[in-house]
Amino acid sequence: MPESTLTRPDHPHGATAAEVVAQVPGVVLADGADGRVRLTGATVRAQEARPGDLFCAVPGTATHGARFAAGAIEAGAVAVLTDADGAALLAEEGQDVPVLLHGDPRSVLGPVAAVVYGAPSSRMTLVGITGTSGKTTTSYLVEAALAAGGNPTGLIGTVGTRIAGVDVPTTLTTPEGTALQGLFASMVERGVTAAVMEVSSHALAQNRAGGSRFAVGAFTNLSQDHLDYHPTMEDYFAAKSLLFVGPQACERAVICVDDEWGHRMAELRRAAGSPLVTVATAGPADWTAGEVAAYSDGTQRFTLSGPDGQTFSAVVGLPGAYNVANAALALVIAHEAGIPLADAARGIGAVAVPGRVQRIDRGQDFLAVVDYAHKPAALDAVIATLRGQTAGRIAVVVGAGGDRDRGKRPLMGEAAAGAAELVIVTDDNPRTEDPAAIRAAVMAGARAVTGGGEVREIGDRRAAIAEAVNWARTGDVVLVAGKGHEAGQEIHGVKHPFDDRDELAAALESRAAAGEARA
Repeated sequence: MPESTLTRPDHPHGATAAEVVAQVPGVVLADGADGRVRLTGATVRAQEARPGDLFCAVPGTATHGARFAAGAIEAGAVAVLTDADGAALLAEEGQDVPVLLHGDPRSVLGPVAAVVYGAPSSRMTLVGITGTSGKTTTSYLVEAALAAGGNPTGLIGTVGTRIAGVDVPTTLTTPEGTALQGLFASMVERGVTAAVMEVSSHALAQNRAGGSRFAVGAFTNLSQDHLDYHPTMEDYFAAKSLLFVGPQACERAVICVDDEWGHRMAELRRAAGSPLVTVATAGPADWTAGEVAAYSDGTQRFTLSGPDGQTFSAVVGLPGAYNVANAALALVIAHEAGIPLADAARGIGAVAVPGRVQRIDRGQDFLAVVDYAHKPAALDAVIATLRGQTAGRIAVVVGAGGDRDRGKRPLMGEAAAGAAELVIVTDDNPRTEDPAAIRAAVMAGARAVTGGGEVREIGDRRAAIAEAVNWARTGDVVLVAGKGHEAGQEIHGVKHPFDDRDELAAALESRAAAGEARA
């Protein structure tokens, strides 16, 4: 079966337009619209419309989605959800299909699609994970724990989407509401009984997860990120809190209280009188992780202590104190989802996460690692982890993304220069910005560190990686940070093939070949 078919069910539940109106507050039928028309799918992309679809025509920054309705209808869409402006455009173009109206159609995409697809998230155990760092790692660990408990599983997140072990191409950490409900319905149709997804702050603020029933919601931590979208950290926190309080809140919450934001989130949940379990690696909580033993291969054993004197020993195959926190959180999430701790621990023990402290080994006598750390706190944490694993020097290749939070750029340079012997500032994903201007901001932060490491600027990311590799000596560490699992570099709107893991491997192989030639 082609992968593309996995994005939707082959045999959709379906609903009439009248049923959508009855179940989604604020949606009404336009005058004269036939509520009996049956809808078997939903999409916001006209080019992806199928026979029986509800085309959701939402206003955009440049144009209104209703201008693309003709293409969707030609492809088989049988009704349109839009606002008053969209309805006027449809009338101008003489489009004769039933119209459903809402003042802000984007805000109800998820709830509407959930009705069309038969509320698929309520037919499986759905786990949602939010926070700044650790979402991807924790989601991978939870997926493994759910599978170890005997569940066919689904996964939706930054690295990609997986349904019952099959990868499905997607582009957003949390897809649009129509696509998300289609994925859930596809999972249910293919026997998935438990799924885990990363829930971004953008998705929560835009209600992309609306219409989803989260059996368990989890919070990792909060640090500076996405302040290009959220005006303040308070606004960022408020968006995250929507998973835990309010009309779309999860049924059971598992919150890590290792930082002050976690404590605040737990207090909000308690004030709402909703079920809550807390997790910590330091300080009081319902479940605490301690007695950590770290081994040279990066694995860690720790003891998880819970209510009523329960203790449990677990292993996580990822280095760093933050991964003990991620693993403890994953175990408690799985426990709240009904998985015995012994099964959950067996599941997480051997999990590797693409682009997260991922070692690249080509026989060299130093450690080479790729990590997705693209936030100051995450970069601090991964460098501290690597420092604990080596007596040698550390080189960090780092940059910052364009068209994103500008305030964190000097902080990235500061974090690297304050902890590494060599910092090479390079391009990340410049997107539409001037790469040199982004590098200058990162360089300013790095050079402001008194007594910090050596700082070099090499715009070409491939050359920067090679420079770090050629600098390393026996026992050193080379960390390539920022892009992790990504397989492309976006420059001026064009995504060029580029994978840090492949580039680091190639640099290591080139160094080895040069050494052999000299010998």
